[in-house]
Amino acid sequence: MIIIVSGCPATGKTTIAKKIAKKKNLKYVDVNELIKENKLYSYYDKKDKSYVVDVKKLNKFLINLIKKEKNLVLDSHLTHYLSSKYVDECIITKCNLKELKKRLMKRKYSKEKIRNNLDCEIFDVCHVEALENKHKVKVVDTSLKKTF
Repeated sequence: MIIIVSGCPATGKTTIAKKIAKKKNLKYVDVNELIKENKLYSYYDKKDKSYVVDVKKLNKFLINLIKKEKNLVLDSHLTHYLSSKYVDECIITKCNLKELKKRLMKRKYSKEKIRNNLDCEIFDVCHVEALENKHKVKVVDTSLKKTF
């Protein structure tokens, strides 16, 4: 079983992904760590303090991983770019804007990066892109701590 957990930064992906992995006895994979370890990025953006990921390279790497290991929970705001033919379930995490802004500020994101992430949440970017990639999507609202 391959489950992907995607959503905007700070919407609760990691918490949800780890709980699912534990509950279903699947291996948890932090895709962002794989990106760094395997240099699946084009460059590091110092202004944004983030890696600019080569999505084609990332998808190729994840497909090879899935072929080797069959029971995974993949956690990243980029997993929804993976072809739906390799994925059994796609979970998109959502969060109300007030709570999301608090979480992003706690991470010390710049005002511009906070604005960009709030815009992505407002426009439901990860959810829309997951649907465009023909994933069977389940949306989980993590605004309240009890949903975790």
